[in-house]
Amino acid sequence: MTTSILLLILLSVPALSIEHASMFILKEKPLCRWECMNFALQWPGAFCVSLKNISGCVVPQHVQNWTIHGLWPMHVDKCCECWPIFNSDLEELEPELTQLWPSLIKGRNFTFWRNEWIKHGSCAACKEGMNSPTRYFQTSLKLRRRFNIDEILRNSGIEPSCINSYKSDDLRKALAPILSDMHEIQCVTDDKEREVLVQVKIPLYLNFTLGCHQHDQDSVLSSPPLTKSPLRPCPTHSPIFYFPIKHEDPYHPCA
Repeated sequence: MTTSILLLILLSVPALSIEHASMFILKEKPLCRWECMNFALQWPGAFCVSLKNISGCVVPQHVQNWTIHGLWPMHVDKCCECWPIFNSDLEELEPELTQLWPSLIKGRNFTFWRNEWIKHGSCAACKEGMNSPTRYFQTSLKLRRRFNIDEILRNSGIEPSCINSYKSDDLRKALAPILSDMHEIQCVTDDKEREVLVQVKIPLYLNFTLGCHQHDQDSVLSSPPLTKSPLRPCPTHSPIFYFPIKHEDPYHPCA
């Protein structure tokens, strides 16, 4: 509905002046209070290394590739805790979610998915394509198929290894043609002080195009991020290890 049509409708209400009608229109706000979101993919070979003090970390035998960590609108959190999610919402998606978005904490798949919906999905739900638990997870799975990091790295000769390391620039150059220059690679330090690749964050606009910048979001919301990741950007001048997955001992893939 255009502003002019809305104004005519409002003026048809008895005793509603042009001034009052204009005030009503000016208060109208965009449905989404965010413009940027991060699609985060995690590497199971290093995930448990990043959780050194948390017991119960496990990489299921069927998990061999990069998995989804989450789809997170920036600077918003738990927008609607009153919107529940049920097992039936994900029943048809569960086989693919188990493969591409598993919990790496033992026995917590649905708990993980429920927490992601409450914390992030309820904020993403202002976007038409994600306006239900089912659609939010469908969209995330579609993005995972679109951003096949396993294939991108493999095609660039970057393979998991306990011996070979890579330069941060080489990793970024391999990913940039598909993920844009705005992507962020994140690392964790293992118990031998090695920098280990664990996560890639892909910034997206509302329409799922690449490259949404933090500064774009700051023009909408001036508040700082509500949570701070325990991970950090991979250093530019240190060798980066890309550990293989070790199902039998995920805490020490390269002990």
